[in-house]
Amino acid sequence: MHSVHFTAETSLNGVVERDFTVGEVPGVLFSPASGSDPAPLVLMAHSGGQHKRAPGIVGRAHRFVTCCGFAVAAIDAPGHGDRPRTTEFEQRVAALRQAQSAGEPVTAIVVDLHTYLAERAVPEWRVTLDALRELPQIGTEGPVGFWGIMQGTGIGVPLTAAEPRISAAVFGCLGHESLTEAAAQITVPIEFLLQWDDELLARESGLALFDAFASKQKTLHANAGGHFEVPRFEVDSATRFFARHLGQAVRSPA
Repeated sequence: MHSVHFTAETSLNGVVERDFTVGEVPGVLFSPASGSDPAPLVLMAHSGGQHKRAPGIVGRAHRFVTCCGFAVAAIDAPGHGDRPRTTEFEQRVAALRQAQSAGEPVTAIVVDLHTYLAERAVPEWRVTLDALRELPQIGTEGPVGFWGIMQGTGIGVPLTAAEPRISAAVFGCLGHESLTEAAAQITVPIEFLLQWDDELLARESGLALFDAFASKQKTLHANAGGHFEVPRFEVDSATRFFARHLGQAVRSPA
């Protein structure tokens, strides 16, 4: 079994950020600067072309830590951040960029790319979760949540379907193609984000993915705007969502 190897540590505004590796997978763990009791853990997956320290990831992680006392872990997806880029990955990215430049449909290419990434990232996330839960500030018994939209949903839906320790998840900005079967296996509470005017995702496809989840508690947040215009207030909503389902009270950040 792999263990967490910490490589660097910084502290800012009550949040400790520790870079780590689990095997060859690099990540960052955000946790409260004070308190030693085991904390609920939120796994956070970045979107396509981003990395574990993308501004949106860091901002949400700090909110979850300061408002709820959660620990938050993010890792680089294969081919992203500090990870090497394989020939297979580069070919898929090149095909996507070429189709986008030519104004051609990209759904099949995105599905292939997300399937390629998920096949590799899901086992990595599960090994990382095993290792993180050995840390005393997280522990083996606490609840686990997942947050990831766009590419994060492409990885997070199959991960949540395969991982019984995840007890609540936020997804969004992706459609049902290739994810319907996995979504039908998910019964935990779901919050799903849909951009009503998404130029990259057919509205019907996003609605179909939301419908495919077997969860009895699932909420659809449909907001006006394009693919990259998810409102900032959805961070507050995700904070309240995880507080409800991971058993923490929301408090004002210091």
